[in-house]
Amino acid sequence: MKAPIQLLFIITSLGSFLHAKPETDSCTSNLSLKVPLPFDTANLHCLSVWDAQGFILRYVQTSANIWSFILSTPDTNSYIAMGFSASGSMVGSSAIVGWVASRGSNGGIKQYYLGGVTSNQVVPDKGNLQVIGNSTFISLQSPRLYMVFQLETNEPLSWLILATGSTGIFPAAPDYSLTKHLDKFSTRIDYSKANPGSSQVNGSSSSQGDGSSSQGDSCSSKLNLSVPLLFDTSKLNCLPVWNAQGFILRYSQTSSNIWSFILSVPNQNSYISIGFSPNGGMVGSSAIVGWISSNGASGGMKQYYLSGYGPNQVVPNRGNLPIINNSTLITSQSSRLYMAFQLQTNHPLSRLIYAIGPNGVFPTVPSFALMQHQDKVSITINYATGSSALGNPNLNLKRSHGVLNILGWGIFIIMGAIVARYFKDWDQFWFNFHVSVQSLGFVLGLIGVISGLILNNQLHIDFNLHKVLGIIILVLACLQIMAFVARPKKGSKVRKHWNLYHHNIGRIVIILSIANIFYGIHLGNEGSGWMVGYGIVLAILISIAVIFEIGLWNKS
Repeated sequence: MKAPIQLLFIITSLGSFLHAKPETDSCTSNLSLKVPLPFDTANLHCLSVWDAQGFILRYVQTSANIWSFILSTPDTNSYIAMGFSASGSMVGSSAIVGWVASRGSNGGIKQYYLGGVTSNQVVPDKGNLQVIGNSTFISLQSPRLYMVFQLETNEPLSWLILATGSTGIFPAAPDYSLTKHLDKFSTRIDYSKANPGSSQVNGSSSSQGDGSSSQGDSCSSKLNLSVPLLFDTSKLNCLPVWNAQGFILRYSQTSSNIWSFILSVPNQNSYISIGFSPNGGMVGSSAIVGWISSNGASGGMKQYYLSGYGPNQVVPNRGNLPIINNSTLITSQSSRLYMAFQLQTNHPLSRLIYAIGPNGVFPTVPSFALMQHQDKVSITINYATGSSALGNPNLNLKRSHGVLNILGWGIFIIMGAIVARYFKDWDQFWFNFHVSVQSLGFVLGLIGVISGLILNNQLHIDFNLHKVLGIIILVLACLQIMAFVARPKKGSKVRKHWNLYHHNIGRIVIILSIANIFYGIHLGNEGSGWMVGYGIVLAILISIAVIFEIGLWNKS
């Protein structure tokens, strides 16, 4: 009887597995919804628009000015969103958001306008999408969600933003506020080229796409502006400096101390900016900002000095760029903005920062305040060779400096101090371990300080407090080594005073090191990851020390 029972168990288990296996959806499978749709689904185009999350988009142009959409996604017990953007960015886009709780207890579908990146700037029942009344609904057909809607438009925007919300958190009455997405993806599609069952999607996981191809400018095309310029444009060097946004920079050294620039950018109804930075960072740089509204009602071009991150620290009509008078010009031509200017300098700064502002928001009188950019990028350019590199060339040195100092001053020195205080019963072991670990920490910290001084020299930035603290820590550590060499014997009368000096200087080094590490992470703009990571390690070391300290008190 055992064999039949075992066989029955296997068959039952296999049946349960097959039954639990989720039904999938793909562009090669037939769409079979259990609810009626207000349009014909026989000729739907199908695109796999977000493979990582299993998002599948079906659409069709139902009539001359009506487009129908079905977004199919796995049911992850979270809201799903599909936004239409003029530029590929979240800010300024309008999105259709739908949700059905895992047990079907609640659900809904609404349009939201994304006026900013915070929750209170994501406004329900607002947006630029002409959603046809009674065309929207969302259905849970386990284990997938199907979100259906129709738009009244000649052609929808080609930039799509797809997002998933946090598990189990849905918009609810009365405000229907939307919590921050758990994950998002931006892509660009060509509605005319997608065939039923195809997967032709133009774009990538970046937040912006290459706009140069559709906007009619490239380094292989001839510059043909309809407005006169003050300099010769026949021998301009040309670089695609920000492919994701279609930014193209042309430049030339017009004379020994005059450089001419033309920045070409797709007109996305937002301001554009090119900044010259001494170190690759925003703070301390000077930028030329230009804008022309899509309807031509307003336009302008100004220099700004970026003294900080707040809007009040971005100061108009200030900066370190020696702009030649009457050389600045911005014009809109063939769906692109062309911003021209000249600088009087022997050699411009090589670290450039490009930025694009929020859609439809421009500087205005009297303050000409600049709203925070919606996207930016930093590159390094070699004017002689006409080449550019993304990001900060000193990034590896900066992170090596941080890692070495964290390991040396922030971890090994503390470990050596813990062993020296709490493992005295393990004679000779504690001493050898203490000396070895402290020596390793000193060597790593010394290399870290040297790399920091090199980095400071290359960046030409005065991080005075951070540098001074680092030098003080190194000097005190050197004194500790000298004190170890001159350590009196245990029976000596001055041994007690030596111990007091050695222990307290060690504590000062540890306290200053911890403070300077956190301060250095802040200065390096490495984000919360480094802060949290070192904070966890430090918390573990402190917890160990507290446990041993309690044990030491109990012994006494």
